[in-house]
Amino acid sequence: MTAQETVQTPVQRAVRAVLTQRTVLLVVLILVVVVWMSLLSAGGFLTAPYNPDYMSAALVDAVPLAMLALAELIVILSGRGGIDLSVGAIVSLTGMVFGFAYGQWGWPMWLAVPLALVVGAALGGINGLLVARLRFPALIATLATYYAYKSIAIVINQQQPISTEPVQQLYAVTSSVELPLIGRNIPDVPLGVITFLLPAVVVVWLLLTRTTYGRRLFGIGTNDVAAQWSGIDVAATRMRAYVLAGMIAGLVAVYVTAQFASARPDAGTSGNGLALPAITIAVLGGVAITGGIGKVSGVVLAAVLITWLNAGILLYVPGNAGTQFQLFALGIILVFAALLNAITTRRYGGTR
Repeated sequence: MTAQETVQTPVQRAVRAVLTQRTVLLVVLILVVVVWMSLLSAGGFLTAPYNPDYMSAALVDAVPLAMLALAELIVILSGRGGIDLSVGAIVSLTGMVFGFAYGQWGWPMWLAVPLALVVGAALGGINGLLVARLRFPALIATLATYYAYKSIAIVINQQQPISTEPVQQLYAVTSSVELPLIGRNIPDVPLGVITFLLPAVVVVWLLLTRTTYGRRLFGIGTNDVAAQWSGIDVAATRMRAYVLAGMIAGLVAVYVTAQFASARPDAGTSGNGLALPAITIAVLGGVAITGGIGKVSGVVLAAVLITWLNAGILLYVPGNAGTQFQLFALGIILVFAALLNAITTRRYGGTR
């Protein structure tokens, strides 16, 4: 500890922690949102109670966003302007393939889900080939594949969703369940949080923090020239990042199909799509857009923050106007996160 740090007041230390440790900032922001919305609810300004039951039910929407934000985390960490605008289109196209396999071809679940993962990985591999091997700018490459994947998803079944009985029965995957032992004392939790999100969080965390590949990914994101001189195959490492992102998007396709009880050709692209909110969550979670900096915990907390903020906005401004306010808030948050990243990097050397 330096002499300057020893003379800091508790307030100064708290401010420094909020600015330099993104998880601390996000916890504070979550508390602010919850308290603020709870006060509005108590004052009768919301159309329905903003209570623990409502907050828990809202987490059903956090599952796909958090998982896709984890996919963006992996890609952005790889550096060189890494970003994937096509993840929403991958969700749409992979969801249609999953719908065909499980809903029309009669494939069992244990075959249809791996198929979705393989298709998602293959689509992500095309992105990786363009970015890592052919050295296309990631923004241009993934924007091009976004249009391609979106178009194929729409025409593959003449713009029609797949809503056969087996697919409709998947809706139970997104229902809320009572947790064992402590379930009577807390609200029911959406099943997808346990069966989809938590496994994805654990796997990505282990991959980034406990494997050689994770260390290489951080290495090429920080300085790919130095990484190459140290013997790392930069192109292969970067390409695998896009493959992994596509695989996660394939898993999200299965979840979204269950959530809608239908394989929809616009599942990941309708409205403003899933990609832009996922990127926003990743940046808000402390992922440096330049690469090499980011944590799973920050991404998950940012997803919870955005979900609970959006849920509160819909109660305050119902209908389509509420959706527009959500987009406005998302834009403000993205600007705030980018500015905060720049300030902390310049003053403190980055967030932790």
